[in-house]
Amino acid sequence: MREYFHSVVLNDEKCIGCTNCMRRCPTEAIRVRNKKAVITKERCVDCGECIRVCPSHAQNSVTDDLSRLKEFKFNIAIPSISLYGQFNSSVDMDRVYEGIREIGFDCVFDEGIAADILTNVIKHMINKKDIRKPIISSMCPAILRLIQVKFPSLIENIVNVESPMEIAGRLAREAAERQYGYKSEEIGVFCLASCPAKVTSIMKPIGIEKSSLNGAIAINKIYGPVAEKMKRIESCNHYEKGTVNGISWATVGGQSKSIGIDNYIAVDGIENVIGVLEKMELGKLDSVVYFEGLACMGGCVGGPLNVENPFIAKSIIERLSYYTGYNVTATKYTDEDYIKKILENGIINWTNKIEQKGILNLDEDINRAMEKLARMKRIENALPGLDCGSCGAPTCHALAEDTIRGFAQVKDCIFIKDLKKLNDDGGEI
Repeated sequence: MREYFHSVVLNDEKCIGCTNCMRRCPTEAIRVRNKKAVITKERCVDCGECIRVCPSHAQNSVTDDLSRLKEFKFNIAIPSISLYGQFNSSVDMDRVYEGIREIGFDCVFDEGIAADILTNVIKHMINKKDIRKPIISSMCPAILRLIQVKFPSLIENIVNVESPMEIAGRLAREAAERQYGYKSEEIGVFCLASCPAKVTSIMKPIGIEKSSLNGAIAINKIYGPVAEKMKRIESCNHYEKGTVNGISWATVGGQSKSIGIDNYIAVDGIENVIGVLEKMELGKLDSVVYFEGLACMGGCVGGPLNVENPFIAKSIIERLSYYTGYNVTATKYTDEDYIKKILENGIINWTNKIEQKGILNLDEDINRAMEKLARMKRIENALPGLDCGSCGAPTCHALAEDTIRGFAQVKDCIFIKDLKKLNDDGGEI
């Protein structure tokens, strides 16, 4: 039995069985049974869409609390790049990072630095003749899991590099070991996360054996305390931060523009991403060089664990990048020799092969599985095809599948009055 971990969880007591989450789930991971939503773990990609649409706030994300900092001697915060969009563009990010230290962290390492590294690494990689195109960005863990679940034929198209969060976590940990003499187990590295998919990717990483981070704290959990601490800060340190290129990864299209690719497609919103991946799987986008797919509307600024409206956050980052002249002197992380060393050593490449995640396993015996598949088709053909969701499944196809797997019954369909009509081909369902 596969072990699953998901940051997205359901509170049964708050759930009113309204079907909003079921209708919006892009992988059909949610059903409503006995007037309560149920999440099918095998299908969930932790995109957080259900969190956004739940009117009773029954869906939530499991993240860490600041109390976990007590487990370590030295604690490092890795703020998601989207944090730049949570404060007015006139706010000095040095003050924000000083506020983060005030709530209990010893060090802050900007995720934008890692995005800068990836910007330069991918620039070199896209020119390789043996790389499969369209190249799919590895930035969004929800999209990576979506590809595992629904588009396994596209796994080989994913660029073979870790996410900015993972790279930032490893660099920060190594720096703390080197500068302060702490052992790795004495250091706690925590992402200040904008979405539940990031939390899941720490607990169950993709492409690597173990995450370089120890956990994740939601931005909406620390925003208030940080803002309060910032009011009392009289002077603050200067923090190394990402350049305009790195920071722009927080918004849709930002990474493609930073890499300098003309022939790219940037898509936000997981349903929109699915539509493009379907065309890609059919070979209709073979002329495209780079595909940037982000599950949240607007990009990472649209993550459900943020506090600011995604459109406002996107505007703040764009002003920061293009209108206020924000820039940072190039560091060793963007130095050409440093990037060359990374490329030669492959130190940010995945170490594990990404496997597809099988979902529909009707039977271990192939003959019985084929029989069940035929029976499922008969049920689906007999159902009205309205996809109304009244049965507790998002579509008639899903109800037919649930029936075969023993999770539902055909009579759950409110439009089926005479079950005999299901035997229209002469075979019992």
